[in-house]
Order: sequence, then C-alpha cells, then structure tokens
Amino acid sequence: MKLIRKIFIYTITIFTIIIIAGLIYIDINLPNLPPLTNKIIDNALASNSFKLKGEQGYAVNDNTKIWYESILPPDTIKGHIILIMGISNDALAWPDFFINSLLDSGYHVIRYDNRGTGLSDWMDEWNEDNAYSLEDLADDAIAILDTLQIEKAHVIGASFGGMIAQTLSINYPDRVTTLISMMSTTDIMDPELPSINMDIVKMLFLAQIKYGIFDNESNQVKLQITSRLLLLGDEKYELDLENIANSTVYNIRQRNGFNADASKQHIEATMKSGTRIDQLKNINTPTLVIHGKSDPLIDFAHGLKTQQTIPNADSLWIEGMGHDIPKFYNDIIISRIILHIKQNPEKND
Repeated sequence: MKLIRKIFIYTITIFTIIIIAGLIYIDINLPNLPPLTNKIIDNALASNSFKLKGEQGYAVNDNTKIWYESILPPDTIKGHIILIMGISNDALAWPDFFINSLLDSGYHVIRYDNRGTGLSDWMDEWNEDNAYSLEDLADDAIAILDTLQIEKAHVIGASFGGMIAQTLSINYPDRVTTLISMMSTTDIMDPELPSINMDIVKMLFLAQIKYGIFDNESNQVKLQITSRLLLLGDEKYELDLENIANSTVYNIRQRNGFNADASKQHIEATMKSGTRIDQLKNINTPTLVIHGKSDPLIDFAHGLKTQQTIPNADSLWIEGMGHDIPKFYNDIIISRIILHIKQNPEKND
C-alpha cells in the first residue's frame, strides 16, 4: 500500500510540474497584454455599451438561417456593400471605424454572420461527410441580397471571407459590382507559395489554452485581444481595445458567443472547395486586392498572386500591416476602396 501511495504521489507531482512548466512556456511566448487592458475590460463588463447600428434580419439558404445587419448611411445611398468576415469570426469582428467610414462615404453596408458563427445556424449536425463548402457560403451571401432585394453589390471579403468573396464573383458575376479581396488567397494550399504560418496557428492555440482554463467573460476578451496581437505586422500599431472589449462582451451576453467548432468547419469548407486559380483567371469583375506586406498568417505572396491571377486587378500593398484591419491604416484602406468603387460604379450607384 505504501508503494502504491508513493507511486501515486510521484505521478501527481510529475503531472503538476508538467502543467506548471507548460503554463510558464505559454505565458513566456504569448504577447503581453497592452497597458490598461484590465481597466478597459472592467469598463466593458460594467457598461455593456456596444450597440448594433442597423436593422437585423435573417436570410434562409437551403434551410440554413443566416443572420445579417443592414446599416443605412445618413444620406443618399450611393451603392450597396456586403462584408464577409474571416475564419471563425462573426460579423462583429468588422471594426466600427471601418464600417463608419463606409457609411460616411454614402454606402449601405451589410454585414453578416457566416454559418457556424454568431446568430447564424451553427450546423450542429456537421461532420466531414456533410461539410459545407465555400460555394455554400457564397450562396448564403446571395440569400441575403435576395432577401434585401438587392440586385448587385460591392463585395468586400477579409481572409477566409476573401475566399468566399472570390467564389461569389466566380459563381455569380452578375451580382457582384466590384470585388475587394483583403489579406486572402486564391488557394491556401498553393504549392508554389509559402504555406500558412503554423507558428502563428500554434500561438493562437496556446492562447486558447491560457484563457480557456478559467472560462469567464474577462478571459474571453483577453483571448480576442491576444489573438489580434498575434496577427499584428511589423508596425506593432495599437489595437482599438475598447471596441474589441465591448463587442466581445456584447457577443457573449446578447448573442450566442463564440463557436469552438467554427474553425474546423471553415477549414474543411476551404479544403473541400480547393483552388480557385483557373476560375479567377476568367472573371471580369473589377477587383482590388489589399494585403499587408508583413502579414504573419497568410504570406504577402498570396496577395500578390491573387492580383496577378485576376485580369486587370488593382492592388494596395501596405508596408508594415499584418493580418488585420487596423485603425492605424483605416484611412488608407477606405480611400482606396472608395476610389475603386467610384471607378467602377453600378448604373444605379
């Protein structure tokens, strides 16, 4: 009996040391949270001040409900813009300053939760055998346009959302006035280009471990902030911490929170659909490709190849920008997007 007790104590001790060492390793390797983060989080938890700007609704695509928000500009509508967000992120990941800039420019803005996120269906019966594809996700966007009775729109997609936007332009060329593909790729598995940065993926996973051990509202905000810090480029610009904190708290309390299975579903959609290179060579949609030269997740080479693949595509390459839509570069990005849209207006824009 004494031997069994000794073995048990020894096993528990070794296990505890391993856990402590692992937590120390995680803490050392993850970025430090910016000053005043805790205060900003406390304020967000106390005030819960985030508010949606427009009219909410649902579109239905093949029995799948897709939540959207339709936000009108203060004056005359110059055109319609639909925003498609990246992997495992919902509509609230689009920063307020980005949306406000589009509204102030006179455009009707629609943002929505990709299936698997936010208030859209989370696909509870999902498995690899019945996985949805990028084509299905593009059909979700069309369902929203149909519901709002919008014939054509300017389409802006970020990262994984850029892949959906590209698919939308391929499958529904008559519904897309212009395409803006941001920090995205024609094929994430392209053997000719650098693969996705697995070191960043590993750090994102470690962040989930660090802040997921004690799953509370404060730690969920810290996870969102840490994830954004890991995706910064060389410039190391400041994040809009208040917007991140307030939108995260709103998501937790007023919506469905964050779906742990969304990443797996979205990755499978990407793998299922495969490359878009050959199809993109034949589209006529006026296209603008935006990519940060310091993107730590999807290498700048992917943006460059996207621009070279799509006929007559314009580009905006931003020195120092990472895998992010930062306030620091917002004016540059918005100015180029609005110029692109004005150069390629729809007849009723």
